[in-house]
Amino acid sequence: MNLDARVPSGPIDQKWSNAKFEMKLVNPANKRKYTVIVVGSGLAGGAAAATLAELGYNVLCFCFQDSPRRAHSIAAQGGINAAKNYQNDGDSIWRLFYDTVKGGDFRSREANVYRLAQVSVDIIDQCVAQGVP
Repeated sequence: MNLDARVPSGPIDQKWSNAKFEMKLVNPANKRKYTVIVVGSGLAGGAAAATLAELGYNVLCFCFQDSPRRAHSIAAQGGINAAKNYQNDGDSIWRLFYDTVKGGDFRSREANVYRLAQVSVDIIDQCVAQGVP
């Protein structure tokens, strides 16, 4: 049995940028032909479903709970973190990356965590724009 995470190759700060460049795109005229299935209605799943629906895709969002409002992201009280890098706060993508890997007891996939740290500011801005409390 071979477990392949399919993490792109290359330097850690360029892995996902290179992968995005090489991906095949869906022609905007064909987006109604596809139905996108989103599993989970937490912060990531809900944002993905809402964004894809706004772009015109047919979206089905499935959740395990009896209501999407019972997702773990909704129930979390600690909030989420981002490398906003305000002036003189000492924050950076690298610091968020290291803190996240350390908080995960060094068991995280480092390429995925680094990408999360890179796009964390954009994720926060998207959530604010979509009205996430």
